[in-house]
Amino acid sequence: MEEPPKIQRLSESVVNRIAAGEVIQRPVSAVKELVENSLDAASTSINLTIKDGGLKLIQISDDGHGIRHDDLPILCERHTTSKLSSFEDLQSIKSMGFRGEALASMTYVAHVTVTTITKGQLHGYRVSYRDGVMEHEPRPCAAVKGTQIMVENLFYNMAARRKTLQSSSDDYSKIVDVVSRFAIHHTNVSFSCRKHGAVKADVHTVATSSRLDAIRTVYGVSAAHNLIEVEASDDDPSSSLFEMKGYVSNANYAAKKITMVLFINDRLVEWSALKRAIEIVYAATLPKAAKPFIYISIVLPPENIDVNVHPTKREVSLLNQEVIIEKIQSVIESTLRNSNEARTFQEQTAGQSSTSRINKSKEVNLSPMPSGSRSEKVPVHKLVRTDSLDPAGRLHAYMKVMPGGHLEKNVTLNAVRSSVRQRRSLKDSAELTSVEELLDEINNNYDPGMMDIVKHCTYVGMADDVFALLQHKTHLYLANIVNLSKELMYQQVLSRFGHYNAIQLSDPAPIKDLIILALKEEDIDSECNDDDTFKEKIAEMNTELLKQKAVMLEEYFGIHIDDLGNISRLPVILDQYTPDMDRIPEFVLSLGNDVDWEDERNCIQAISAALGNFYAMHPPLLPNPSGEGMLFYKKRKLFDGFALENTCDSTGSDVIDNNVEQELLSEAETAWAQREWSIQHVLFPSMRLFFKPPASMATNGTFVKVASLEKLYKIFERC
Repeated sequence: MEEPPKIQRLSESVVNRIAAGEVIQRPVSAVKELVENSLDAASTSINLTIKDGGLKLIQISDDGHGIRHDDLPILCERHTTSKLSSFEDLQSIKSMGFRGEALASMTYVAHVTVTTITKGQLHGYRVSYRDGVMEHEPRPCAAVKGTQIMVENLFYNMAARRKTLQSSSDDYSKIVDVVSRFAIHHTNVSFSCRKHGAVKADVHTVATSSRLDAIRTVYGVSAAHNLIEVEASDDDPSSSLFEMKGYVSNANYAAKKITMVLFINDRLVEWSALKRAIEIVYAATLPKAAKPFIYISIVLPPENIDVNVHPTKREVSLLNQEVIIEKIQSVIESTLRNSNEARTFQEQTAGQSSTSRINKSKEVNLSPMPSGSRSEKVPVHKLVRTDSLDPAGRLHAYMKVMPGGHLEKNVTLNAVRSSVRQRRSLKDSAELTSVEELLDEINNNYDPGMMDIVKHCTYVGMADDVFALLQHKTHLYLANIVNLSKELMYQQVLSRFGHYNAIQLSDPAPIKDLIILALKEEDIDSECNDDDTFKEKIAEMNTELLKQKAVMLEEYFGIHIDDLGNISRLPVILDQYTPDMDRIPEFVLSLGNDVDWEDERNCIQAISAALGNFYAMHPPLLPNPSGEGMLFYKKRKLFDGFALENTCDSTGSDVIDNNVEQELLSEAETAWAQREWSIQHVLFPSMRLFFKPPASMATNGTFVKVASLEKLYKIFERC
């Protein structure tokens, strides 16, 4: 008879990895946990980038309150949290997270990097985690307000789990679905979710006060058009205490799959019993194969809900849940009965039948080949070897884009532009004829040839501090980035007129001090010194002027100036882009000096131009350390060493200033790298979508053709 097996205590690493696999079941689980953390941080903007369905990369950026430097060492340890301190706190918990397991679990099955900055800090910190602990001390870095978390190589150490998740499209669709659900509930937060390297975001919402607008943006006009508002409540403590608000589809809406979005106390959950009860109601209303759309938000006292039921927190347990289900079911049933007295049926003309649409699409997509020829051979000197539709501009190995795919991409691009215009509804919201005149001026004066270059070019790289190399078909161009970005920002200010998200400054900036600083910089440039008293008077006059115009500046341009004369908010002109704040003094001075406040058209044009210049992608003020600019740092080091010769060690090297210069050099390298990233990943994708190059750019040196493949072949043939 065999002896019973010996019971062994598992090692802590094995226990943690098993627990991690339960909490983070697939990429969408990680996304849900990260989004909830961002919401708990009071974020107003959340942006996600996903690669290979989340297995290669999940990157989330928010503008929340950030993570304190002192908390970074224990951030990813199991059961560390800022959201409760005792078990009794669960009875009144209002945050999404509470266990302190999510981030820790991710570090056991992926590589996690956190970049964060809190209010009042001059710089942020970046740190990588593995198996719950830091891989290195937090390193200072440039950062925008909030936190960015990168989860890379998910399940790299769980081969079986990774093999079962090879369908990246399926996982990505699940991620888009969960982000969409958060987006229609948290209407005060803007959401963005896109594939890595994609120009178009699959989810893109802006903060709004209307739930229907959010549903229309995410789920489409058809869903929003056929929704009915429902409300139910009960204030009897003996039976149930709850309040329910939501939208349900009427009999005119039918889909192949039910969409039920349920939030309980702002927590995204699933409740199968309620779902079945509502499906029973719709079974008597809709055709057999049709399914409804349901959005429900339930609020009840925290002590009446148990959130600690499921490892992923997707299920909760409610007190008197049978009573709540019955009352919600009854309200939805009566609402549907009252709304279904008349049904609407869409008419379709014979000319727009599905058959004709299919035939039309075939005529467009299928171009007949000449008889006896299999494909059109492209001469080698005219063969384009790059993909202009790839935003990263990577070189493909002699691969040509198929005509059908090219057409599909163009249709998608046009659809994006159309939807963007519809969302903004400028003619309805901005009743200023001057804005329409300025937009008409842009639309009527663009150059079609350069428009084609901008929409179908491939970014090659930066040639110097100002010019970028672009490839369009078989031609190579130099493009002035400052001119391009300045004009794009100007056009975007007018296009988004009165409809901006906000960049919140961590510390309000006094206008008077900014103007004095700008005036002093002008003195340095012109090598003259005006009286400081004169500068004070100019600054005071301009500050008072801008305080008087504060209401107009905030309403139309998203620039918030408080009663004390401080700028605290700036507009978002391009998503995922923040201007160089070193140039804000020049911008404020321009607002005070260069704007004609009496003439409506000139005023709007001047403010838009000032914003365009401020947000343009100028070279950073610190010289580029990758070129001759490195001499600047070496010269400073020699000068400081001469001034502080007593601080040298026995070898004669400058110990103190070496540290200072390394920090300055690191700051410059970060600024220049960030600018090039923004040019490649923000500027050029935005130009393809929105930019209309004015005709003047054809002659003012913004675009310069420097090489042509056909001419190069002729030169080499002569050799």
